Amino acid sequence: MSSDLSTPTTNSEEIKAIPVRHPWRWVFVAILIVLFAQLIHLLIVTQAHRRANHQPNLDWSVVWQYMFDPSVLHGLLWTIALTIIAMFMGVSIGLVLAVMRMSTNPVLRSVAWLYIWFFRGTPVYVQLTVWFAVPAILDSLSLGVPFWYSILHTDPARVITQLVAACLGLGLNEAAYMSEIVRAGLISVDEGQMEAASALGLSRGKTMRRIVIPQAMRVIVPPTGNETISMLKTTSLVAAVGFADLFYVIQTIANRTYQVMSLLVVACLWYLIMTSILMSCQYYIERYYAKGSLRQLPPTPIQKLRSLIGIGGTA
Repeated sequence: MSSDLSTPTTNSEEIKAIPVRHPWRWVFVAILIVLFAQLIHLLIVTQAHRRANHQPNLDWSVVWQYMFDPSVLHGLLWTIALTIIAMFMGVSIGLVLAVMRMSTNPVLRSVAWLYIWFFRGTPVYVQLTVWFAVPAILDSLSLGVPFWYSILHTDPARVITQLVAACLGLGLNEAAYMSEIVRAGLISVDEGQMEAASALGLSRGKTMRRIVIPQAMRVIVPPTGNETISMLKTTSLVAAVGFADLFYVIQTIANRTYQVMSLLVVACLWYLIMTSILMSCQYYIERYYAKGSLRQLPPTPIQKLRSLIGIGGTA
């Protein structure tokens, strides 16, 4: 018995893929163009009309005049310094609090929890004001054994200056948030890493420094970068204690010259410049710690630019 096995012939036609149309995208683009044109009209045409009537609301000549004014640059340097000091305090204390939260000692866990509960539950503006008001509340500051012997005795007004109040208010508040960020990074590392390190004879401290923390950095770096950018803008609140940061200097000049809107534009431009620099630094730091977790690292902005204009090479 024989069977005729024949392969059926099929007439396959070339499939023509028709892309899905998205008309609402173009409607959204048209709305954005109209809004952008309205903004240009507001900034240029309307301001030119007000200037002709001797009623300037936003004078760009004033903006460029004070953009690099020595007092503005001095305030800018203090804003950067406050950001660095506050983030250093936040990361350092936050790391300690995160380790305390993960400790097996109930006292350490409770102290860390109370710290985080208090500083996350009260506004940073209020904390700045409270620290600045400490010299008015306390008659003296002493260090030693309570109710018995004091080693150091000093006037609170000499210790809690405007700078110290600003650093304490920003740094201690940031520590509460950084502790949760660090703790999230630490618990993201598999527990088997700790067990393997313990089996090899490594102490808990060495295990944290050499194994857990380097792996946790992939989780810690992105929110820490966001907190740094947020801290840069939060420093504007130190005007509550009269500290001469960028925003305080801008307010002082605006009150003297009555060019409020022009000086606010100066502040916005400087904040935009600094945050843009921090965002670029954050991108490269995240890219560095992504090694080992990604098969191919994302391209850098320079690599994207080179591929866009058709130039090879890496950066």
